[in-house]
Amino acid sequence: MKGSGARRAGEAVEISGLTKSFGSVRAVDGLEMVARPGAVTGFLGPNGAGKTTTFRMLLGLVAPDSGTATIGGRSYADLAHPTTVVGAALESAGFHPGRSALDHLLTYAPFAGVDRRRCEEMLAQVGLSEAADRRVGGFSTGMRQRLALASALLGDPQVLVLDEPANGLDPEGIVWLRTFLRHLAHERGRTVLVSSHVLAEVQASVDDVVVIAHGRLVHESSLADLVALASPQVRVVTPDRAGFAQLVADNDWKVEVAEGDLLISGASAAQVGAAAFRAGLEIHGLAEESGSLEDVFLRLTRGPEQQP
Repeated sequence: MKGSGARRAGEAVEISGLTKSFGSVRAVDGLEMVARPGAVTGFLGPNGAGKTTTFRMLLGLVAPDSGTATIGGRSYADLAHPTTVVGAALESAGFHPGRSALDHLLTYAPFAGVDRRRCEEMLAQVGLSEAADRRVGGFSTGMRQRLALASALLGDPQVLVLDEPANGLDPEGIVWLRTFLRHLAHERGRTVLVSSHVLAEVQASVDDVVVIAHGRLVHESSLADLVALASPQVRVVTPDRAGFAQLVADNDWKVEVAEGDLLISGASAAQVGAAAFRAGLEIHGLAEESGSLEDVFLRLTRGPEQQP
């Protein structure tokens, strides 16, 4: 992977009891999570889950009502040289349309303590060398995302915080981003925290996952442990839902309703069919379906009012 910077350990991002309300809306509610050095952590949740608000509190842009958000045990305001500790891209719209990509980086270079050469290196690292002298006003969304990433990397930070960085990227760009982020974490030891509302965008690159919904933590684990939750389900078509509800309860299985059918977890199709036969339950269709991470994600983030 092209780019400068020696390997040095990142700093852990730790969030404890973090809470923030805007009027009557509780955007973040007692959130607890950790992003560790040397790993890419996916910060996942549906739109409006509180991801961006959490990032803004971590970066000192919004004051929490309670709780803490620290980088290496320190708040952002207490960092002596913040650009060398944390780089962040919360949006790709904060550009002057009349400036070139290089001029944009040169504007921020003094704050990061870097020179023109570093700015040019960062443009090369994100694949924008040929667009260095083009005005940002003519950039596509994907190009703006790359420029935002270059800005975040100017100070060679130990921690990288990216809010929905795959938005606007084409498939080739998404593959590039995944490879780049894994390089930063695994080969250079940095802490990479990436938010998304689409699990499929990040599952090929993350090591750990933090899932929130309605401002609250609903799941935190390695990606491998999340994958383990994607167990097969048995789809049952039956006119006797009450009978199957009792059958599921008797066998300690789990059930949800999808498109009018029953999806039973915790048993194979053969086990469900045999139990239904013994109970004399009528079945019009029975099929085993492999589980998916998207199904798990939807189950974790579904609100109580959406539960079957």
